[in-house]
Amino acid sequence: MNEIANMPKAISLTDAAAKRVQEIIAQSNENYVGLRLGLKNAGCAGMEYTMEYATDIAPHDEIIKEKGVTILIDAKALLFLLGTEMDYEISKLSSGFTFKNPNQTDACGCGESVTLIPSNGQQIEGEGN
Repeated sequence: MNEIANMPKAISLTDAAAKRVQEIIAQSNENYVGLRLGLKNAGCAGMEYTMEYATDIAPHDEIIKEKGVTILIDAKALLFLLGTEMDYEISKLSSGFTFKNPNQTDACGCGESVTLIPSNGQQIEGEGN
């Protein structure tokens, strides 16, 4: 059996997240190829998710195509995002993308940053991906 075929997706999207990404890209006047997801050092917990429009595909980007959406993941962030589910949530006071990440070990009190460890693949084994 092909090991690459058995590898889990780096990230999956809920229907709500896919719909919101489609809406954002459709409302733009630019010709974006997708949404680029990454991480940066920030906040009191250590890391923060980043999202930006992608006008091109970088040579080492991981390309995820799901539910009509293209997500590009920065190669440096890939091991930290393996097994993550991206959602879009709306509440009375806010709306935004959220991440359920099995590699997250902590978060700051304000919710702006997280502590992540690189995936060794074992956190997601047997999750039915």
